Amino acid sequence: MLVLSRRRDQTLVIGDNVEVTVLEIKGGQVRLGINAPKAVPVQEEKSTLKF
Repeated sequence: MLVLSRRRDQTLVIGDNVEVTVLEIKGGQVRLGINAPKAVPVQEEKSTLKF
């Protein structure tokens, strides 16, 4: 697993056509924006752990 640190408004590029941008950091949550072609599946894995 590659672990990276990003700040608000910074973008990570995956391959040639997927961009992940940190939109907001608030408390224990991070909001991400993902730009990807419709042919690329983007799935959210939900955790049942509560902190």
